[in-house]
Amino acid sequence: MPLLVVLSGPSGAGKDAVLGRMRELGFSFHYVVTATTRPRRAGENDGRDYRFLPEAEFERMLRGGELLESAKVYGYWYGVPKQQVKQALDEGKDVILKIDVQGAATVRKIVPAAVLIFLTLSGMEDYERRLRQRKTESDAELQVRLGRVNEEMKSLPLFDYVVMNRQGELDVAVDHIRAIVTAEKCRANPRIAELG
Repeated sequence: MPLLVVLSGPSGAGKDAVLGRMRELGFSFHYVVTATTRPRRAGENDGRDYRFLPEAEFERMLRGGELLESAKVYGYWYGVPKQQVKQALDEGKDVILKIDVQGAATVRKIVPAAVLIFLTLSGMEDYERRLRQRKTESDAELQVRLGRVNEEMKSLPLFDYVVMNRQGELDVAVDHIRAIVTAEKCRANPRIAELG
């Protein structure tokens, strides 16, 4: 049975780095490309990192029911194209989504059999250091993101697994995700992720 895996966690936890490493190592997932109205950052590619859309196009998709989940985060819209997920699951492929904590809660309601993984760092100092290293937010935006970390940590009970992404140990975090997927594939009562 194909799995629907949700990778979530606070801003700066390293979700993009983890997914990039999983791709490099050949994890056989369908990596869903999230749609967003956020401007492209240096080094990001449209269609690989995100689908960068004008707000009017995103709103059209929203009105048309084309998004599995969507949320306005830090002033920009993010959404998961429903058809992309459904098609991959129907083809028997494991699917992985990278979404915020609010989106993970929405997916849990729509697809209760989804496997939710919370990626986190070892402490607030690590979050601040990583966000500062990215150099993509102003000091004011950085403080907003740091304030959200504590709020998002309160969502831990929603998740099935927690993976620590320690500095310099990206492969360890990726190995833990591999172990989670292996364990899920070995369940006596497998999760059946269905999307109507």
